[in-house]
Amino acid sequence: MKSKATLNLCGLAAVSARWARDPDSVQRLFFDYATGRKIGAMTKAMAQARKVYRCVEPAELEKIAGSVHHGGIVAVVDAPRLASPVRGDPERWARERVPVLVLDRIGNAHNLGAVARTAAFFGVKHIIIPDTPEAAKPNDAAFRVAEGGLEALTVWQPRNLVALLRDMEAAGYELVGAATRDGRDRVSEIEPGKPVAILLGNEEHGLSPELDALCTRRVTLAGSGAVESLNVSVAGAILMDRVWGR
Repeated sequence: MKSKATLNLCGLAAVSARWARDPDSVQRLFFDYATGRKIGAMTKAMAQARKVYRCVEPAELEKIAGSVHHGGIVAVVDAPRLASPVRGDPERWARERVPVLVLDRIGNAHNLGAVARTAAFFGVKHIIIPDTPEAAKPNDAAFRVAEGGLEALTVWQPRNLVALLRDMEAAGYELVGAATRDGRDRVSEIEPGKPVAILLGNEEHGLSPELDALCTRRVTLAGSGAVESLNVSVAGAILMDRVWGR
């Protein structure tokens, strides 16, 4: 029988969020002494389930995590499976006015994690990434940076992103693209109550021509001109605040 793929969740926020959502997915748990004093309920449950949990020295914890940024705890968990939306999902999302974030070939897992953390803060339930090798996936680094945010939403990987976005527009979505330059639209002009998807492009190249052409609005954040653009996670945070901030 083929074993399930796993990943390492690091940091108490990320581990606690996974535990709250799906404790059965935690296969092994390692922590330092200070953190061990905060997770009594977890270790008790792990003992009852006869799963491995251990208090270890910092050097061993770093080795298990594969990083010095382990935050005092590492949970070995089942890796997420990225599914594709099925027929009817865009229409259902539109009826429920579900906020959606589309990440077009965001290549840095840390940026994916930072965007997911902000998205969860603003109540975004769906992040969509393309099925391409250059697109970062929800890996150990993304989960660590997300600080639990990836547990609050679903990451989708459609087989045909262009077709999905066309279906979303047909269902009533406003597709708001982040443009490095020449985006003359304003999010304040979006019809109240209309469902919105924000599209963020690759760190170096922005949105692909195919996705840029699908945008019903293109927005450029105005700055001083001292630097050409913002980090994608920062630009995404500003747009999310303007569209979904309360």
